[in-house]
Amino acid sequence: MRSALYVPGSRPELFDKAMSSRADVVLLDLEDSVPPAAKDRARTAVAAWLSESRASGPRIWVRVNPGSIGEADLAAVAVAGVSAVCLAKTESAAQVHVAGAVLREFEPCPGGIRICPILESASAVLAAREIAAAPRIDRLQLGETDLCAEIGVDPSPDDRELWAVRSQVVLASAAVGIAPPLGPVRTDFGDLEALKVSTMALARMGFRGRACIHPAQVAVVNEVFAPDPADIERARALVARFDAAGGAALDDEGRMVDLAVVRRARRLLANSAQHDGGGASRTGT
Repeated sequence: MRSALYVPGSRPELFDKAMSSRADVVLLDLEDSVPPAAKDRARTAVAAWLSESRASGPRIWVRVNPGSIGEADLAAVAVAGVSAVCLAKTESAAQVHVAGAVLREFEPCPGGIRICPILESASAVLAAREIAAAPRIDRLQLGETDLCAEIGVDPSPDDRELWAVRSQVVLASAAVGIAPPLGPVRTDFGDLEALKVSTMALARMGFRGRACIHPAQVAVVNEVFAPDPADIERARALVARFDAAGGAALDDEGRMVDLAVVRRARRLLANSAQHDGGGASRTGT
């Protein structure tokens, strides 16, 4: 998954438009983008829209509120067609277990809906590995706006103050064998060049997708995370050479091709097979 497009749950007129975008996931939001007075109305609108059958289109995720409101959200959206729910302000693995119990009660296919916890506090980041190891986890996501407010960080243009936090979430995900985390949103949706630069940095850091808050961001994010056709061909050649040698070999430039290099090449090939792509990567890797 390269891109996930947030859509306010209180704006049902945008749901079908989002489904026609090039986002890999349409992420219906019942949390921050919905005013408190509109929570019940948004939940009803999202549930009604989800009840309609759709033959194809992006995967559908739903971001739910924390606490008892979130449990009501989960009960309403645990329906066929929803691939995952994003748990806003996840603090612990215990919250994931509670969400899983609600999903078990209402989902039509047992275990069919995955969970994407959103880490938005210092305690959540420090518990990232435990949360990542909980049942049903698809991947983690960082909520950096709330996190920065809590810890008093004012990021510079290159976000270097958040590099350690981001790396910790990448490491936690890899340690338990789940998908790489979903990168945080960039709220300045008018500056697509800055979005591209920051998304490239996330890709180099180990992220393999990013959340978007505006349709214009989707194409940029998809381009950065789409494997470069030249990289794919090099990866195929490396794997073929390694397999033919029965172990360590040399590439066309005389560099050692060992198991670690081949593992990275195989991962790239697996990733490229998951979408129809070929957009040019700009990650520099």
